[in-house]
Amino acid sequence: MPGLTIGDTIPNLEVESTNGKINLHNFCTDSWTILFSHPGDFTPVCTTELGQMAKYSSEFYQRGVKLLGLSCDDLKTHNEWIKDIEAYTPGAKVNFPIISDPKREIIKQLNMVDPDEKDSTGNLPSRALHIVGPDKKIKLSFLYPATTGRNMDEVLRVVESLQKASKFKVATPANWKPGEKVVISPDVTNEQAKEMFPQGFETKDLPSKKEYLRFVKV
Repeated sequence: MPGLTIGDTIPNLEVESTNGKINLHNFCTDSWTILFSHPGDFTPVCTTELGQMAKYSSEFYQRGVKLLGLSCDDLKTHNEWIKDIEAYTPGAKVNFPIISDPKREIIKQLNMVDPDEKDSTGNLPSRALHIVGPDKKIKLSFLYPATTGRNMDEVLRVVESLQKASKFKVATPANWKPGEKVVISPDVTNEQAKEMFPQGFETKDLPSKKEYLRFVKV
């Protein structure tokens, strides 16, 4: 199994999806992309997750983020499953593509396999989620076992964190929520920080007297 992880470029694959053929590099170019996998259609946790992803889709689109699902069944089954997803989550529309991978070949290339969960045909896909940057590189990965559903509020939170970090020389502290202050990167001097953040920043007074914990609102 490839060790695809943070900093790696996603493979340039041609895939079949519910929205037609997709070239992954073309799809991800010049945009943020959330690429997420599911063990199979008509499974309980996956149905709830796809419903929530569809429910949150407008929030992601507002932030310039594309959605791209993957499930290990064929397109006919995907299209039937979408009816269940939308019925379970009223008002939600699955308007993003879902990749077909009945032979479980694509998930291996994308490093989305759960080593502990197996069925009669081998290892199950994990509940993996890659956030891919406009440069086609993986910026963040969630890797949950097949038995644990994802939290969409956390996915949305880390998207905003990544986008702020890419736009400004900042990072987000523990338990950060959108709208709260961020911290200035250590490689930015105080003189540079004054130029970069004319609105001002707060430096925490610490026992070490090192001025490295600097908060700013951006």
